[in-house]
Amino acid sequence: MKRNGMRMIALTGAVALGLGLAGCSSGADEAASSNGGDGAAAEDITVGVAMPTETSERWIADGEAVESQLEEAGYDVDLQFANDDIPRQQQQLDQMITNGADILVVASIDGTALAAQLENAAAKGIPVIAYDRLINDTEAVDFYVTFDNYQVGVQQAQSLLRGLGYLDENYEETDLTDEKIIEIFSGSPDDNNATFFYNGAMDTLKPFLEDGRLTIGSGQEDFDTVSTLRWDQATAQRRMEDLITSTYDGGSKPLDGVLSPFDGISRGVITALENAGYGSSMEEGLPVLSGQDAEIASVKLINDGVQYATIFKDTRKLASQAVAAATSYAEGEDPEANDTETYDNGVKVVPSFLLESDIVTADNLSELLVDSEYWTEDEVASGVAE
Repeated sequence: MKRNGMRMIALTGAVALGLGLAGCSSGADEAASSNGGDGAAAEDITVGVAMPTETSERWIADGEAVESQLEEAGYDVDLQFANDDIPRQQQQLDQMITNGADILVVASIDGTALAAQLENAAAKGIPVIAYDRLINDTEAVDFYVTFDNYQVGVQQAQSLLRGLGYLDENYEETDLTDEKIIEIFSGSPDDNNATFFYNGAMDTLKPFLEDGRLTIGSGQEDFDTVSTLRWDQATAQRRMEDLITSTYDGGSKPLDGVLSPFDGISRGVITALENAGYGSSMEEGLPVLSGQDAEIASVKLINDGVQYATIFKDTRKLASQAVAAATSYAEGEDPEANDTETYDNGVKVVPSFLLESDIVTADNLSELLVDSEYWTEDEVASGVAE
């Protein structure tokens, strides 16, 4: 599933724009100056990049985007994937630190499991950039690059509401008063982002649930009950199968929509629904499903009328922001933050840079994903990354 190399570095120009950024203090001044600061040459700096897994298209794309853009900027890069194994990610970070990494970019598996490794990094003056997933319960995280995760949850709910007919193409309320039945899925409870997604989505759905236009068929709504450990597709499929059996009489009762926070979860839900006889497309009876990450398998499903929507978080832009932050530290400066209030990790409020995301449906898929060269027409048609 290796992405086209040219496409993955298409936004390296954005890195150049960010190389001189400096601004809000991240508390890493001493760390930055002791590890490559004061104008050290890029080729003398090693950036360790820890990614959670290679089982998701999204994280493969992130890893390759960060690696290619860092290398384009002249840095040595040590990229490691941990395959959703927490001890393995801990060992990888330990090894990066032992091998002399000057800066760390970390997308954690469990946001509370890396305190020892990061405190070791802090003791050695190594700045730590949390990548898309906040690292909690430690002082030793200096900066956070991510998308506006609460807004991502809002968009997931908006896409579901639009697919159900309660919102129009501009995401304004229609006059539809029909009562419809939905189910709720959320992400992994050990991923800080999952709570933001859930809160944004549920706050958006709340008025429709309160006035009775929407009903959660199973009654399962609280985060812990609807969460999906490790965002696992098979886990989501099993839960949907259980819901079909317990609430929908094995598939004989209607289900109008499913709030899903991730494309992999969506595909697990779809498999369960197809197996239960709900059809193989929305036209044939599948409920409206949201998603996230614009994974190519789900992009094809959207194009084919199977999944309704996904949230596009352009990993190239996120990678560019991570490289800009790393470059600021390499130059002995603090990265620019555009949010210094939202992301409290339990010990400190971590200075952050938040990016915007987009809702993708069949009607704007080509514009957002093909025209931007994130995916090609052939990839969309086949559902396979080239």
